[in-house]
Amino acid sequence: MLYWVMKHILLGPLMKLFCRPKVEGVEHVPSTGSAILVSNHLAVADSFFMPLMMPRRVTFLAKREYFTGKGVKGKFKKYFFSGVGQVPIDRSSGAAAQAALDTGVRLLREGKLLGVYPEGTRSPDGRLYKGKTGVARMALESGAPVIPIAMFGTDRVNPIGSKMWYPHKVVVKVGPPLDFSRYEGMAGDRFVERSITDEIMYALMELSGQEYVDVYAAKVKDEMTAQGKQVAGWGSTRPGGRLPESKAG
Repeated sequence: MLYWVMKHILLGPLMKLFCRPKVEGVEHVPSTGSAILVSNHLAVADSFFMPLMMPRRVTFLAKREYFTGKGVKGKFKKYFFSGVGQVPIDRSSGAAAQAALDTGVRLLREGKLLGVYPEGTRSPDGRLYKGKTGVARMALESGAPVIPIAMFGTDRVNPIGSKMWYPHKVVVKVGPPLDFSRYEGMAGDRFVERSITDEIMYALMELSGQEYVDVYAAKVKDEMTAQGKQVAGWGSTRPGGRLPESKAG
């Protein structure tokens, strides 16, 4: 109920008024059944604008800390994130990561749309970073199609490090589904999962036009923090690397 109220009465109309969001290719999102919506990740605002422009409810896996706060503020955050379709997961260990994947597969088998950021965290500088293979594992175990989505302008609406939102045009571009059914039964094969993830990232690169960096975004953020660099707007060092493969396998 809260999801519908937020989308159509409270937040949604304000977001449309100030940011004039536009969606392209929404016909690629199935009207029924499960799908994994994989997106580049520029800002916290991505998790608001993508569901706003989708014809069906989108569920995200959110870090557990959003649901465990104390006091009035903590309860409000738990109520808010639960109400807008976020499901808490623990990311603190390998076992917790597997539990998160299991939760994603369960949601997909229930026929839901699952929103996933394969980079694992927001881009520190607007470039597209190496994808984590969990998305491939969920696709293989659930059989759900993977639909690439590119977000544009959300980093201007909600810059990294800012708690404020600013009016700016937002575009959500949806690409054709990626079908990995030819690899049915191969979940757990790390080479297959890496190849599938690379194909997903290649599709996102082509859709978004972002420069691709073959390094995990979290590693880059850690290095920047250690060097005392500002995440937003950083770009003096540009780690290069191969492009993600265009075809799995």
